[in-house]
Amino acid sequence: MTAEAAGQYNIHDAKTNLSRIIERVEHGEEIVISRAGTPVAKVIPLRPKARTGRGSLRGELILREGWDSDDVNESIAADFGLHG
Repeated sequence: MTAEAAGQYNIHDAKTNLSRIIERVEHGEEIVISRAGTPVAKVIPLRPKARTGRGSLRGELILREGWDSDDVNESIAADFGLHG
């Protein structure tokens, strides 16, 4: 069995075959990307939550008091190297 058949590519082959990898992932496969024979990443299918319409996430998101405070926003900006 080749590495490609087993769902594993080295970085060079992954760059060359990105479209093929994406197509396989779209069909439910998980693909491992390796560097020098060592697995370093996995490409997996996204399974987005089916939204049925406005308000469909009600009760699934919990926002704590102060979630949008100036202190929280400044902390997040600092985490990304931005200045508030």
